[in-house]
Amino acid sequence: MINPSASGWIDKFFSKPIKLPVYKSPQDFYNSVRDTGFIYGHVIDFNSLDFSESREWNTEEITKAGLLNVLYEMYRMVTTDSDIKNFTAQAAAFYKQMQPEGFSINLFKKVLGTPAPARQLEEILDARVKTNDNIISRNFSHILINALLFMDVLAFERYLQHEGLPQDYLRKLEETVTGLISVTLKTKALPTKYDRLLIKLFEASVRYIKFSDIKTDDLNDIPLDYFTQNTEKLYLLDMAGMAIWSDVEAQHAENNFIYTLASRLGLSEAQATESIASFAVFLKIHRHKIPYFKYSNPVKHFYEHATQNVMLLVNRNRKRLVKEISNNGELVLLLTHSTHRSLDKKEKKKIKKQLLEICKTVPSLAIFLLPGGSLLLPLLIKLIPQMLPSIFNENLEQEDSN
Repeated sequence: MINPSASGWIDKFFSKPIKLPVYKSPQDFYNSVRDTGFIYGHVIDFNSLDFSESREWNTEEITKAGLLNVLYEMYRMVTTDSDIKNFTAQAAAFYKQMQPEGFSINLFKKVLGTPAPARQLEEILDARVKTNDNIISRNFSHILINALLFMDVLAFERYLQHEGLPQDYLRKLEETVTGLISVTLKTKALPTKYDRLLIKLFEASVRYIKFSDIKTDDLNDIPLDYFTQNTEKLYLLDMAGMAIWSDVEAQHAENNFIYTLASRLGLSEAQATESIASFAVFLKIHRHKIPYFKYSNPVKHFYEHATQNVMLLVNRNRKRLVKEISNNGELVLLLTHSTHRSLDKKEKKKIKKQLLEICKTVPSLAIFLLPGGSLLLPLLIKLIPQMLPSIFNENLEQEDSN
């Protein structure tokens, strides 16, 4: 099983049997990527990897692997080369040239010392997906989706075509996308709570500008001629479509705006229709899984997601956790009691202290040592009895026999 949070995951990703799709055109490539959900910021499939590999991944890990997958597919389409080493070297070099705001200079100093481009790329993708250093606030801040990651892929396309990244390309692309989102939202007759959430999403995702600085009111004021690639045009159209469908309902006048934008971009009516229909179908099938549409209760959403993360960490470190806990008789006894009665303050304090000591010995459980991480300890305490029934049953038997 691949673990995208552990070193060496890229090599393992490409060591698995990989399906290599053949793309007849850039639109064929783009449609294939859009079908995975990557364009919409919620990956539900991979073009080249069996999705069963990701069944235990958290949202961040799926997004990271999705970005790697799409970058590789773009590399294959532009260069017609499938060599993994060539790709990882080019991708690492691309990101080191990009160095947008939000990337730490120390990160690049750190990765430059590692010999393998794949290891460099792992560090870079990890930093790219993590938009906030604090795991607690990150879960709240950008609702765990990032529809702007495809801009990296478009920039990579330009990088490969020009053997270097054109100056200010990403800034121009970001300004255009946010300008389109702003104009699109202003075309809506009845703004909704989802529109405000969409703005928060983009505010948390942009790297070069502020969404609030965009003052564009008219589609004609947005310079679109700079973007000549079909993949760029289709992406701009889909971003506007996301804004229209942010309330899961599009009005006739709003759909007309998409057709007008398609014409300005040099795209056909059929392509505009496909853009509208594609997102509508995606929402109908996957809406219940997308955190953005579950954000009506942020506290409930946070704890649901946190529970999944804690369960994932406990599963991955189960053997070591069993060993550490079984060596602490007092902790086992207290945890056993917690499944049958409410513990007093002194007992709860002991459990918290001893669990934190155990977390220090298991690097993957360092989440509990971060600021705010202690809020997740009750989840760990609740999950442990379910994960380790035999140990707790044995202790109950020992306690009864005494």
